[in-house]
Amino acid sequence: MVKSLHDAVVIGGGPAGSSFALELAKRGFEVAVFEEHPEVGIPSHCAGHLSIRSLRNLGLHPLPESIVENVFSVANFHSPLGSKFSVHLAKPVTCAVNRAKFDKLLAEKAEAAGAVFHLNSRVQSLMLQNGAVKGITVRENELDENQVPANLVVDAEGISSRLLRQTGLQGLNGKRLVYAVQAEVDGIRDVEDDAVEVYLGKKYAPGFYGWLIPKRNGSAKVGLATQKGNPKEFLDRLIGKHPVASKQLRSAKVKSMTFHTITLGGPIPKVYSDGFLAIGDCASQVKPTTGGGVVFSVTCARIAAETAANSLEQANFSESYLRTYQKELTKAVGFDAGVMLKARKVLDTLSDEKIERAISFAQRAGLGKVLHDVDEIDFQGRLLFSLARKPAAFSTIAYLAVLYFFS
Repeated sequence: MVKSLHDAVVIGGGPAGSSFALELAKRGFEVAVFEEHPEVGIPSHCAGHLSIRSLRNLGLHPLPESIVENVFSVANFHSPLGSKFSVHLAKPVTCAVNRAKFDKLLAEKAEAAGAVFHLNSRVQSLMLQNGAVKGITVRENELDENQVPANLVVDAEGISSRLLRQTGLQGLNGKRLVYAVQAEVDGIRDVEDDAVEVYLGKKYAPGFYGWLIPKRNGSAKVGLATQKGNPKEFLDRLIGKHPVASKQLRSAKVKSMTFHTITLGGPIPKVYSDGFLAIGDCASQVKPTTGGGVVFSVTCARIAAETAANSLEQANFSESYLRTYQKELTKAVGFDAGVMLKARKVLDTLSDEKIERAISFAQRAGLGKVLHDVDEIDFQGRLLFSLARKPAAFSTIAYLAVLYFFS
C-alpha cells in the first residue's frame, strides 16, 4: 500500500530525529517520524552527561526535575596507576539526565508542534528513483511493508548507517569506532556527589576512557568504551583492579547493563543527496574527544531543518540546493570537530606511562585553576584556543605535544 505524500519523513526518534521534526513542524510542514522500537528512548544508548550551557543555548534548560539525575562542578581524572588531576569549577557545568525521559521529552515537543510519530516501525529501505530519494519502505507493527513517499527523507537512524549507505554516501569510519558498555550500579563509596570520575589508560579502556557518573540517590552509571576486545571484560577489570575505581566500587551491585557503539571519526564528508539529509550518529555528528553526541546532533538537526524548510518552500529537493546544509554545518561545528579529531588522535597515541606523566604535569602546572571558570565543554576547539593564551594551559598543551612527537 502506498501512503500519501509527506513533506518530510524522519528515520529514527532519537534526539536528532525529534529535534528535526520539532523545528520543521513548527514551521507548518507535515513531518512523520518512524521509530523502530515500541517506545522512544528505549533502549538507552548514552550516559546522558550533558553541558548545562549547551542545553540553555538550545532552549532546553531548565529541564524538568524528573529528568535530571544530578549536576556536577567537579571532574576527577585518574591515571592507570592512580594519580589524580582534579578540576573544581566555579558553578555546576554539566548534568546527568535520564536519557529515556530526555528523549521522550523531545519527542513530546515535536508531537505538540504537529509531528506524527509511528512507533514499532522499522524502515526497510529507501525509495530511489534515478538516484534520488523519494521516500521510504517501512514495516509497521511487524505487518506488511508500506511505501511512504516524501519530498525529503531525513536519516536519523543512529550508528548502524544501514540506510545511509543506500544513497552511495560515505559512511562511518570503521577504524574510529569504539564499543561501549554501561552499568547501573548501587552502593558506590568514596565518591563526591558533584564529581564525575574519569579513568584513563589503555590497560582499562584502550582508545577511550572509563567513567563513573553518580546520581543523587547513591547509585551511579559506570562504563567505558574500548577500540578492541570485549568491553565487558575491560569493565570487570576496571571495577576489580583499577587502583581508584576498585575502591569506589568494591561494594557496588550491578542492576543492569547496556552495550552500544560510538563513532569518534568526526563528521562524514557529505551529508546530503537528492531528496536526502543525514543527521546524528549516522552522520558521525559526535565529539571525537568524549563521544558525546546529543548537543552536536541537536545543533546539526536544527540546521538541517532550516535547510529543509527552505527546500520545501522553494519545492527544490535537488542535491545542489540541499548543499546549503553542508555549508552551514561547516560554519557551525567544522572547526571544533576538526580540532577535537586531532586531539583524539593525539590521545590515542599516549601510552599509560605518558598519561601518568601528563596528569602529573597538569597538576603541577596548576591547570585546574585555569579551568575554574570554564563552562563550555562542547565546542572544544574554541575552548582550547582561548585557553592556550594562559601559561598553565599553554605549557600543558606543549607538554602533550612533546609526549606525542618526541617521547
